[in-house]
Amino acid sequence: MAGAAARLKYSLITFVAQKLLTDSMLWYKEAKKYFISPRPQESDLVKTYPVRKSLPIRIFFPSTYNPSQPTTTKLPTLLTIHSGGYVVGTATENDSWNRTFSTRHSFLVIALNYAKAPGNPFPGPIYDVEALIGYILSDSSLPVDSNHVALAGWSAGGNLVLAASQLPSLRGRIHAVVPFYPLTDRTTTSDEKACGRWYKPSLGGPDTRLDNPLVSPFFYTRGEPAELDMLAPEALWMACKLAGKRIPGLDEVVGRHEKVGKGLLTTEGDERFAWETTMEDGSRYRWLLVPDTIHGYDQNNFEGLTRDPVLMEDARIKAAKVIDLVGTWLLEGPLKAGP
Repeated sequence: MAGAAARLKYSLITFVAQKLLTDSMLWYKEAKKYFISPRPQESDLVKTYPVRKSLPIRIFFPSTYNPSQPTTTKLPTLLTIHSGGYVVGTATENDSWNRTFSTRHSFLVIALNYAKAPGNPFPGPIYDVEALIGYILSDSSLPVDSNHVALAGWSAGGNLVLAASQLPSLRGRIHAVVPFYPLTDRTTTSDEKACGRWYKPSLGGPDTRLDNPLVSPFFYTRGEPAELDMLAPEALWMACKLAGKRIPGLDEVVGRHEKVGKGLLTTEGDERFAWETTMEDGSRYRWLLVPDTIHGYDQNNFEGLTRDPVLMEDARIKAAKVIDLVGTWLLEGPLKAGP
């Protein structure tokens, strides 16, 4: 009884703190719109669906597409999910990234949202994402090319795209998965991980098995989606497992100790940083490790994580290069248009 009471008290305190913080941030962002003109990276359209009225999606059209003019043109589509440890964040978090990707690669980009823990514990967020994706893919008012749909997510969002893509309702409808520094294995303790972020099992609700593939996608048996994993040892473990490669041990350091150089990526010739494998069934898996950066290097609030101007400039250059690489890989690989 004492343990249950303590968990309830913790959940209530966390929920209240979360609401105060999140609601204050949302109020501030909305208030700014009355005094400051919308920034170029903001979405073109915000939409809600009856299935999740409290979870608006944010839609970004490429500059070559005019939504006000009727057309039968369909666009390759990237659905993105923000980071935030399952407890904070909104679909606005990656506006700049989403806008840039849409413009550079002529994609329809749609930012998803999900209700947060502890009010919405595991597996709630996964089914929020599933419900929204189902409506989006059936929405005739959007120029979604249903044969060219990919998911991308950061950190907790990376975990969610890996988990959601396993669901029966989405299999065969998602053609690529791009998790950025995702959480993939909760069975390994923080002391055993060389790096990465630990998320408390209590956020997933009681009696949750940590080796459930929806919690730790590492334990998912290889399926259809292709993926591009970036950063974090556990992401490499999963990429190797999916690609049929040897899974590194806990004592093997990812990457190298020497600096690669300002704004530089190693995209070939060194499998510590990059490799790609095509399986017999045609599925493709690519690994890319972004060197000399920290968790969240491509986020809008990165300056809040570091005050080092050299590190910030290095991260800015690499983030832009990764956007180019991801778009090119998708269009030339899993989302390649037919002849």
